Amino acid sequence: MRQKTQRCDLDVKTNSRKHHTELFGEERLIVRRGQPFTVILHLSPGSKEFTPGGTGFTLIVETGPLPRKESDTKASFTLSDSTSETEWSASATSDPSRKTVSVSIASSPNAPIGLYSLEVDQDGQKTSLGQFILLFNAWCPGDAVHMRSETKRQEYVLAQHGQVYRGTHKRIKGSPWNFGQFEAGILDICLKILDDNPKFVSNADQDCSGRRNPVYVSRVLSAMINSNNDRGVLVGEWGEFSGGVHPGVWIGSGDILRQWAESGPVRYGQCWVFAAVACTVSRALGIPCRVVTNFGSAHDTDANLVIENLYDEDGKRISGGDSVWNFHVWVDSWMTRPDLGQEFDGWQTSDPTPQETSEGVFCCGPAPVKAIKEGELTKKYDAPFIFAEVNADVMDLVQLSNGEFVKFSGSTKSVGRFISTKAVGSDDRHDITHQYKYPEGSKEERQVYEKAQHHNKLQQRGAEPGLHLKIKLADNMIVGSDFEVFAVLTNNHMKARTCNFLFFARAVGYNGKLGDGCGFASDKVEVPSGEERRLSLKLDYDSYGAAITSDRLIQLSAITVDKQTIDFCKAEKTIVLDEPQLEIKLLGEATLNQKVAAELTLLNPLPEPLQDCSFTIEGVGLTDSKPITAEIGSVSPKQEAKASIEFTPSTAGSCVLLGNFDSNRLKNIKSFINVTVKESNL
Repeated sequence: MRQKTQRCDLDVKTNSRKHHTELFGEERLIVRRGQPFTVILHLSPGSKEFTPGGTGFTLIVETGPLPRKESDTKASFTLSDSTSETEWSASATSDPSRKTVSVSIASSPNAPIGLYSLEVDQDGQKTSLGQFILLFNAWCPGDAVHMRSETKRQEYVLAQHGQVYRGTHKRIKGSPWNFGQFEAGILDICLKILDDNPKFVSNADQDCSGRRNPVYVSRVLSAMINSNNDRGVLVGEWGEFSGGVHPGVWIGSGDILRQWAESGPVRYGQCWVFAAVACTVSRALGIPCRVVTNFGSAHDTDANLVIENLYDEDGKRISGGDSVWNFHVWVDSWMTRPDLGQEFDGWQTSDPTPQETSEGVFCCGPAPVKAIKEGELTKKYDAPFIFAEVNADVMDLVQLSNGEFVKFSGSTKSVGRFISTKAVGSDDRHDITHQYKYPEGSKEERQVYEKAQHHNKLQQRGAEPGLHLKIKLADNMIVGSDFEVFAVLTNNHMKARTCNFLFFARAVGYNGKLGDGCGFASDKVEVPSGEERRLSLKLDYDSYGAAITSDRLIQLSAITVDKQTIDFCKAEKTIVLDEPQLEIKLLGEATLNQKVAAELTLLNPLPEPLQDCSFTIEGVGLTDSKPITAEIGSVSPKQEAKASIEFTPSTAGSCVLLGNFDSNRLKNIKSFINVTVKESNL
């Protein structure tokens, strides 16, 4: 008589708890690689007694459309006395009634991630036991993504809420983001992203086999989060947003990923949106991931590690390819780098924002953060571009009438400042600049730069020490107000100097792209030795209101030109206008499965009405994985916008409710509150 399996219990609840996947729900089995999980076989009545060592019993696991043992996408293994920590294996025990058999299955810590089928072959008769999803495992010492610290695993794999830092290096502001990697349907969408990538389409066997390696998966994601070479998740846009959602409106990844799964590339994203979505997908797949903001981020188009700002003899900017973004956001993922050596294990930078191509595709990384710090630019992938983002020198050049370019100022310290990520276990900002670079101006930092630097042949001459230019700001610069700024020129020469004094104000995007002018002042000044001259510039809302973007940034540039001595001097500051505060409060206690309302208020600080105003809330376990929006129409100048939005909590315990305000003139105003949901007494 054959021993026969009647049905299989995948014991989802117990396995999920042990594998830290319970937040995905209990609908199916989701486990992490390199760690045993248990299935319970219910034997058919009359089956012969189960003896682990004495029966023809083989388990078969398969993933991908073309499972092959040679590609590690198929494995078959018999029962052993105990499971192995290094390869697919299984052991079994039968209960005293002999009606059920508990089978412990251990996956290889190097197995490809993805959807698997599980089958048993009993004396030649094959029975399907079901399906399971296998993820990377930060808890497993044998996995390439292993992380020793439990608090870091909680933050970088399990946390569904985070902060994304924006603004300027002098005014850093954290914006809340709902990663929501455990929301219903999100993991399936993440696996679909892998299956839709061009490498899978061209060679499914090789691609599925490559999913063993988090380096490979991270590189695929950096290409697939943008839509430039494929039907990836997000369309990047930095100018015209018609026909889509303004990037500042998003407050979570779930809505974006669901839209992509339903109808293809989602319009629109900018760097923080690309990075936040990449973080969601990485954490869902089990790769520890953090969102990183670099203030003063260089975009070096010609790979000479120098950002060149070009001006004519009258102090006007000549457009060029290089730029310095006020901030730029990417992700770091944690993994070993056996392809490079142990010293490059740890955080790896990937940048899903489409800026430059790599191997013909708009993707960037992963590159070891340690390689960036040490200037090891031959280490894969795209280390020179990322090194320049945090280390490039800035050089200001004037083009003389004979066509010659002359350097008149520059900086070795303005790029790569206050590199920021959310702190582990709190909403505080954690400065990680030291992980990317040695202290600015230190001997080590200059040595690393010289090691990486291409020889620069530009002639350097110009302003001798003596003329000093700086910009002074007003104290209160809230959007909607009028204020005054000053450029101060000090002459430390022994002789008086006569200069043309120019002071420009222009709207600027966070990516450094200059917009329309919103203020200009000029004067011809004689500055006696040891004295200073001031040039004031009034910035009225009537002038800057229509010019600024939703980033609320204005770039101030002061330039002095002494054509007789070919002396040029420059000072520059980017100001971020303060935004009004979005207040969120609960109207009553939050109780499981019972409606509660959140009241959102914001004062319109502008001297004009706001049109198309709306408030949106979203929170894991609070709003059923979807944003809820209340449209309130127009709000008069200096009046309060207010809305009450109902939601029904579906999870007890600590949750986070995110809020966003949107309108025609004010966008990207975000806030959050912590919500404690109580169990119902009913």
